[in-house]
Amino acid sequence: MQIASVETFTLKIRHTDAYLGALPDGSDVPAGYQVRAPWRSLYSPRFETLLVKVVAEDGTAGWGEALAPVAPEVPARIVDLLLAPALMGQDALAPRPAWSRLRDLMRERGHLVGHQADALAAVDTALWDLAGRLRGAPVAALLGGAFRDRLPTYVSGLPRPTDPERAELAADWQARGARAVKLHLGHGVAADLATVDAVRAAAPALRIAVDAHWAYKPAEARRLTAAMADRDCWFLEAPLAPEDEDGHRRLAERSALPLAVGETLRNRYEFARWLRGNALEIAQPDVARTGITEAMAIAELSSAHHVPVAPHHSVGLGVALAAGLHVSAAVEDLLVFEYQPTSTDVGSRILRTPLTVLPDHFPLPQGPGLGIDVDEEAVRHLAEKD
Repeated sequence: MQIASVETFTLKIRHTDAYLGALPDGSDVPAGYQVRAPWRSLYSPRFETLLVKVVAEDGTAGWGEALAPVAPEVPARIVDLLLAPALMGQDALAPRPAWSRLRDLMRERGHLVGHQADALAAVDTALWDLAGRLRGAPVAALLGGAFRDRLPTYVSGLPRPTDPERAELAADWQARGARAVKLHLGHGVAADLATVDAVRAAAPALRIAVDAHWAYKPAEARRLTAAMADRDCWFLEAPLAPEDEDGHRRLAERSALPLAVGETLRNRYEFARWLRGNALEIAQPDVARTGITEAMAIAELSSAHHVPVAPHHSVGLGVALAAGLHVSAAVEDLLVFEYQPTSTDVGSRILRTPLTVLPDHFPLPQGPGLGIDVDEEAVRHLAEKD
């Protein structure tokens, strides 16, 4: 069975709430790409993504998604110009050989990261979905079988601008059955600890982690990790500049609090370097940035270094979410999977049947491939509205 066509869709979906909520002063996020201080990255007020549809000669389709929250047109062009032509006529039942072929197209030019990697991730996921549908088997089964069919989660973000509002939301999640929450902070050590304390007081049963969004210098990060450890927090994600591998290693050596890193890393070679250097203690690959093939390789490398995997998930829609859940099921040493409530709600717009989610876990999607039914009419409609 050969691959007959590849099609890309760029989506920019409006929603009542922006990802990560309103600005710190409570105002709405303005139109266009903006830097949201204190974070340094560009953000969009819309939920932006790239979907890829790969079709076999019998008409069976597989779907993939890239984590492309800004300018999804860029990886879409890479798929259209570089990857799709190389896939024509390839074996639709062999995702790993196809991945290897696509990876090598620009490898010697240094393009295993960035937009090229995002494009590869979307296509790779589509290939696994397609192979599963053709074989009548779930992706987790193709990956060797599921270790679990309930994927433990934490609630990611309490998207409110003030600590009293965050505390109120935390108490609500605790009442609904959530067991853990990750706070999106980086507002300064004192401010971050004040938020942790407010949430802990309102929802004492919740485990608390913090995503610092790469905001701190080493001395500040040391103060934050020490204070979080004293408060029996769970882990600290992305404390230092994303390129500062040595800084993370030194911080990990001095900290009793586990450091989580991975959303910026795209392949096994990057993770191998960080793992060898003991620069991370929880690995956070994002399947929509690594693809399924690399995510599994990263999980095996992490296991060899006794590092658990906690896959990252942010603004990806239903396809990326389903892919992350299948990988999480097939990973032996899984810590937890990230649950983004707003993204999950928005992501259901492209599915005929929303993925089931509870405050403390996702059930593994059932059925062939990723176990989802993409609403192609909705996808085309949303793509036309861009």
